[in-house]
Amino acid sequence: MAFPVDLRRCQILGLAGTSCLALGGETAGALPVADLLHPASARAALGLVGVYFGVVLLIAAWVLLGRLVRGPRPPAPRALLLVLAAWAAPLLLAPPLFSRDVYSYLAQGAMVQAHMDVYAHGPSRLGGPLAGEVAPLWRHTGAPYGPVFLAVAAALSGLTRGELPAGLFGMRLVALTGVALMAAALPRLARHSGADPAAALWLGVLNPLVLLHLVAGAHNDAVMLGLLGVGLVAALGRWPVLGAVLVTLAALVKAPAVLGLAAVVVLQVRAGRSPARALVPTTVAAAATTVAATAAAGTGYGWVGALNTPVSPRNWALTTLLGRATQALLEHLGSDLAPMAVPAWHTLGILTAVVAIVLIWLRLRLRPVYALGLSLAAVAALGPAIRPWYALWGLFLIAAAAPSTSVRHRTAAVTGVLTLCVLPSGGQADTGQFVLAVSGGALAVVVLFQAHQAQLAPALGRAA
Repeated sequence: MAFPVDLRRCQILGLAGTSCLALGGETAGALPVADLLHPASARAALGLVGVYFGVVLLIAAWVLLGRLVRGPRPPAPRALLLVLAAWAAPLLLAPPLFSRDVYSYLAQGAMVQAHMDVYAHGPSRLGGPLAGEVAPLWRHTGAPYGPVFLAVAAALSGLTRGELPAGLFGMRLVALTGVALMAAALPRLARHSGADPAAALWLGVLNPLVLLHLVAGAHNDAVMLGLLGVGLVAALGRWPVLGAVLVTLAALVKAPAVLGLAAVVVLQVRAGRSPARALVPTTVAAAATTVAATAAAGTGYGWVGALNTPVSPRNWALTTLLGRATQALLEHLGSDLAPMAVPAWHTLGILTAVVAIVLIWLRLRLRPVYALGLSLAAVAALGPAIRPWYALWGLFLIAAAAPSTSVRHRTAAVTGVLTLCVLPSGGQADTGQFVLAVSGGALAVVVLFQAHQAQLAPALGRAA
């Protein structure tokens, strides 16, 4: 007998999950340095168990909601947006979770506000308490972000006067604005692609990765994806130039969104314009937007060189893993080529991504939204660096334009795995922390199973 599912039950279960996340994050999250606890302390251990207990509850709520969306009476998009608001609410005031990147954003904004070259110097040049909050790996690294995001970060720095709690809250509001734009764009993109808007919202914004990393982690990928989504919506209608402007602004937050300009051109061609009449205005609009935004931000064009920002040596991208394995083999053989292994694999990965993107567009040029989603997924998978939230680059648009239910199921499965891959502190897991995380997830599974049995018992009694 199936587990009884309704929208309210999904909403409550997911709310319980994000509430546990927020509470556990108070001792196990990416806290300010002054509030950090030793990972072996009882409070930190309890927080870690609570976070993973909440993560599993949230995944369960999302899976059950997916069953409801695919059922005979799916909820309307408006109802799903209310569920999203309820799930996100406990995370609004929670400490940063799963990454310390938000501290880098604040430090970089303060550097721009102080007229420092944020591309030539890392937050260590800023000095002071804010620079001390940045993960050591990135304190001496220039910003890899575009002038649009840095202008937003600088404005926020001026408004909050460097106060950390206000800055963290402000950066989370910026990320929530991006998520809101994603939610606004998805139904329209789904209708254009012949997909179900409710299913697109379920996979694209109610996704646990969105809540964990774009909301709780306050990553600027939310702004990039939000601008990209509304830019594509504008290009679907009568405003292709506005679409090009918005997509360019997205790329000036994070560079991968520049691929969206190809979709803007193809959408115009599909609407009846000649390739030249589509390409020229899009190119002019993109160039003018780039010049104007860079001038307004006052950061200069150092962001072009910042695209080569070094990646973490602990990064687990496919090409990095292959490079390390090759390097170890060459070192074992005594070859002098060992230091070149990782850079060689990174270069091969980039070339493979370029080839994959060309093949995707040649095959799916009549489905530009889906082609763009697959292209961004290829960039994330084959690039020199990857984090769980990078999967959202492609997932957001695949949610809107996936051609079949099986594609959605495979994408959802990847989501479930990636959701469990990062500690709430954003650091590396040792054996003890791994055991605590597994214990929290296992406890949630036991609770869910017991709830399942309790729900089935009355129905079985009536059937008997």
